[in-house]
Amino acid sequence: MASPLCSLKTRPVSVNTSVSEAAANTVIGGVSAWVITGRSATAIAVSINSHSSLGKAVIERLMNVAIVALRILGAFHDGAGRAVMISRRQAMVAGAVAGLMSLVDAADASGARKAATSGKASSPGKPPKVVKPARIVPGDTIGLMIPSSANWDPIDVDILLEALAALGLKAKLGQHVFDRYGYLAGRDADRAADLNALFRDPEVKAIHCIRGGWGAARLLPLLDWEMIARNPKILIGYSDITALLLSLHARTGLVTFHGPNGASEWNRTNVEWLQRVAWRGEAVTFENPRDITDTIVPSNRRTRTITAGKVQGRLLGGNLTVLTAILGSPYVPDFTDSILFLEDVQEAPYRLDRMLVQLKLAGILDQLKGFVWGTCSQCTPGEGFGSLTIPDILNDHIKPLGIPAYYGAMFGHIGKQFTLPVGVEVELDAEAGTMRMLESAVS
Repeated sequence: MASPLCSLKTRPVSVNTSVSEAAANTVIGGVSAWVITGRSATAIAVSINSHSSLGKAVIERLMNVAIVALRILGAFHDGAGRAVMISRRQAMVAGAVAGLMSLVDAADASGARKAATSGKASSPGKPPKVVKPARIVPGDTIGLMIPSSANWDPIDVDILLEALAALGLKAKLGQHVFDRYGYLAGRDADRAADLNALFRDPEVKAIHCIRGGWGAARLLPLLDWEMIARNPKILIGYSDITALLLSLHARTGLVTFHGPNGASEWNRTNVEWLQRVAWRGEAVTFENPRDITDTIVPSNRRTRTITAGKVQGRLLGGNLTVLTAILGSPYVPDFTDSILFLEDVQEAPYRLDRMLVQLKLAGILDQLKGFVWGTCSQCTPGEGFGSLTIPDILNDHIKPLGIPAYYGAMFGHIGKQFTLPVGVEVELDAEAGTMRMLESAVS
């Protein structure tokens, strides 16, 4: 179709602001097509009659582009609706802006329509082939770094170094472990440099994040993904480290490990799960230990079925808050046919509710084959009955999915927890409250 600019004369063109304002109001009101025209000649024409399915958001964006173009024309300097004279050169500039952005938006809208009709959230696509890192063996060097919040007490690092030595391992600290920039463990570029360096270092066989907090997601654009893919290694951590666990798997296919941070408790339970999964390469069954007390029935570490059933799928998950923070980015894996595990800490029930709604609206929950909720420390509803509880929220959002699901698994911000391999196939038994690995997580 010929451009409306082709018919422009060398004489000035008249544009009436009242027309543009009426067009804007029409779009905001939900009408799917609008045209901006001048009285004496066409200065800028933006027609979306053939794109009525784009939706209000895209239409409004096109409207905003047109308004920018009209401002270039100088059409909005007169609030009384009187015509403004502009030159042909100005009209060409405005028309080019509007026309070019219309093409860009049309392409964006086409992708949005495809995502909408598929019923799934936008994602970077199918993950790369699963890559299993080499297992840890005695004598290995473990790289230690902090991608998130600053560590306030160097004694935590001392304990970690002693614990690794007691297990027959050597340690190598990142250069910026003791840095601090506000609440962060140094500048983004420096923390990212530490992680890149540990992946690149042939002496380092695995990487253990010392602590979480907040800040790991800030590093994602700064990581050397191609280099990391060439140097696959175990990476361990949880909480804010979820940003790294999921992005590494999404971008490289690397199996990562949701387990205790370096500054967590090095108790026998945590060490046993870490060794079984990441050292010995066992295909374990994750089942809460029986409570051995003087009560006649177990009362601690109880699980409860949301929806009964067994299902197999790829294990993905981590901290709910962190997952929702990176949702929509190219660092989120494809959740199709996966088993999602989630945990959190110090979140009011209404915020958990809001974040699960976000996962639902993004299409994530509808892609799942199974679901496991761990723990949410300090997430009580408060006094009175004015709040939903976590079981209420899970019943609202997970039970209607009709997939095998349970809650109470031993992971989260607790002293004793599983080491869960992100990216491997597992079988979930919601009645038994177990996840059974179907393959080793390491090579």
